[in-house]
Amino acid sequence: MASRQKHRGQHSNDPRLFSEKWIPILNQAVHDLSWLLTRGYGEKSALALVGNRFRLNVRQRKALWRAVCSDEAWEHRQAKRLAPAAVRGQSLVIDGYNLLITMESALGGGIVIECRDGTFRDIASVHGTYRKVEETIPALSMIGVHLQNMEIDAVCWLLDRPVSNSGLLRGIMLEIAEQYGFNWSVELLNSPDKGIVDRSDFIAVSSDGWVLDHCRHWYNLNRDLLSKIPKANVIRLDGKSDGSTE
Repeated sequence: MASRQKHRGQHSNDPRLFSEKWIPILNQAVHDLSWLLTRGYGEKSALALVGNRFRLNVRQRKALWRAVCSDEAWEHRQAKRLAPAAVRGQSLVIDGYNLLITMESALGGGIVIECRDGTFRDIASVHGTYRKVEETIPALSMIGVHLQNMEIDAVCWLLDRPVSNSGLLRGIMLEIAEQYGFNWSVELLNSPDKGIVDRSDFIAVSSDGWVLDHCRHWYNLNRDLLSKIPKANVIRLDGKSDGSTE
């Protein structure tokens, strides 16, 4: 897993692309794109239309796309979202890379977006290969301790088998689980998203839109974890605010 990459999600242009000047513009773009999606406009054409309208570059469009959802999707997702109190003592199935990479980004100073549907998403990129960074072990430990304190009955992590180094990451996760007494299992699947949805007796942990739309219930674990990282670089792109965080 050796790599020159030390941190997740950092980009040299992010301070400029997501500066105070851009946050109101991006929020207006989230509002407009969500409006178009609500009215059935095609995803690619709508994104291109709004992106061109506000002269957004590729990385800003990526953030925009992660932040938006239609009104129907918003209502559907909120109806299935469980409060932390309802999750205590239950069993979770976790979208492994989805959760871990967001937490690595938050700990490493990368941007995390508070999205229109209330989820928190990173804009880091993992292209077919996962590489451990300095924040990997701290992120896994933080997740484990939080879930242990919630007295979660069982935690099943699902990782993408086609992503290189998934087997090595699984080994790291199981070592941490043994060290700290976390009740984890870790599985490699060709389609973790489908695997999460199929386990309807577990509560889903993911910020993936397809998973949220098709699972029975979900828990917004990212929100609770980010509250433990005061210096996390979170920007609010909900389509109605100025981007400030509480």
